[in-house]
Amino acid sequence: MKKRSIMLIGILIVSSLLAACGSYKFEPELNIEVQDFSLTNQNNKEVSLDDLKGKPWLAMFIFTNCTTVCPPMTFNMTEIQTALQDEDIEDYNIVAFSVDPDVDTPEVLTNYLNSYSVADSSKWQLLTGYKQEYIEQFARKSFNSLVKKSPGNDQVVHMSSYYLVNADGQVVKDYDGATNVPVETIVADMKALTK
Repeated sequence: MKKRSIMLIGILIVSSLLAACGSYKFEPELNIEVQDFSLTNQNNKEVSLDDLKGKPWLAMFIFTNCTTVCPPMTFNMTEIQTALQDEDIEDYNIVAFSVDPDVDTPEVLTNYLNSYSVADSSKWQLLTGYKQEYIEQFARKSFNSLVKKSPGNDQVVHMSSYYLVNADGQVVKDYDGATNVPVETIVADMKALTK
């Protein structure tokens, strides 16, 4: 009798664990509508919010002369993309808004992206082609994110977050993009939004 009870408890535990593994439920933490935009990507092609709708995307703010958080953020995003590929997640985009558009021309952005080991560059949209004032207000209104040109030098203050945007153009979650990047959580969230 005792042996049978232990075996039954073991079966229940294993069953519960197996059920929990397949039941990840995405919970949005934010609900911010991304402002409509039409900007120029690294291939000198126009990309709009409408072009991105229909699939989730990860957004970040970077600039190519950055001496602090941008290189690790970009590297970490390449790691996320590799993890997405490992999980056979294909229906997404990665969008990087330049916070230094006067310097970050399409050619400069192409060279920047090429300096990283990117699993699939067709998923990346590095955007530019606007004024500094535009990106500062766009980041604030669309992502609740700070972007501010530093007076007297070539650096730009900006947040080091990744933003998950759903297929409808709503920011639904943000993550640390520089240190302690929750790659597994990001992949699980992307997987949930691509179903």
